Amino acid sequence: MPGTFPRLPAPPGSIWLKRRLAERISGVFNDRAQGEAPVVRQTDGLFPPGSVIRRVHGDVVSMMAGGIAALLLQMLHPAVLAGVWDHSRFREDLHGRLRRTARFIAQTTYGHREDALAAIGRVRRIHSTIHGILPDGTSYRADDPSLLAWVHLTEATSFLAGWRRFAEPLMPEHERNRYFGEIAYIGTALGADPVPLTERAASRQMQATRSLLSVDERTREICGILLTQPASFPGNRNIYRLLTQAAIDLLPPWARQMHGFPEPGPGTPFMRAGTLGLAEIVRWAFRS
Repeated sequence: MPGTFPRLPAPPGSIWLKRRLAERISGVFNDRAQGEAPVVRQTDGLFPPGSVIRRVHGDVVSMMAGGIAALLLQMLHPAVLAGVWDHSRFREDLHGRLRRTARFIAQTTYGHREDALAAIGRVRRIHSTIHGILPDGTSYRADDPSLLAWVHLTEATSFLAGWRRFAEPLMPEHERNRYFGEIAYIGTALGADPVPLTERAASRQMQATRSLLSVDERTREICGILLTQPASFPGNRNIYRLLTQAAIDLLPPWARQMHGFPEPGPGTPFMRAGTLGLAEIVRWAFRS
């Protein structure tokens, strides 16, 4: 067409590099030893092609930063923290926990409807077996709708925050509300209640939950493990450090303060630029 530049041939080796990079990234999220393969995007899933949730959840770097931010928020709730502390192998297998969470998100977002519902059913069965006593003597259950609501809220808000920071900063409000409405299906199916359907509702719910949050030595220990990449994580240590800094940067100011994280400083723009650059490289690797 007139006025367009001719498409140049790919540089020698670039196709091989893209393939190798994509394979390396896929290996982080799929346990090849257990026969896991990447989830293939289907057209008969819970969400049809063109859904906002499929767009948001398909961006690797913003989802990783958002996922870490969600965990930092979740651990501020004493009962959610206790469930991880009492029943999780996070010290020995943090990467496995992160990988399983990422796979659940992929299955419920892109998999066949039957596979997505089966994944939700498995998680609900696991939650039904998790219960205990808090240090103050209060009992907790992982299938408590209010606890599931907090987990859902932190994930929805953090995933969207990551997407807006590193992919679509000018995302219109009606699409942000569509995202909350779509991801609400998963939260409700898992047993969460209440589940926000709009961005404003999510903000109100976040503010209403703040009085229940706290920090203790267990919070600090789990936070430290999360932010210092375990040796078993099959990625680059510097990349993981960049992602954790990006995650902290996504937190609301009050959550940063509760964790004792410093305020954004002169290096913040460089960290954001580095994360954006990483996101673009990963998108290039998976672009057909």
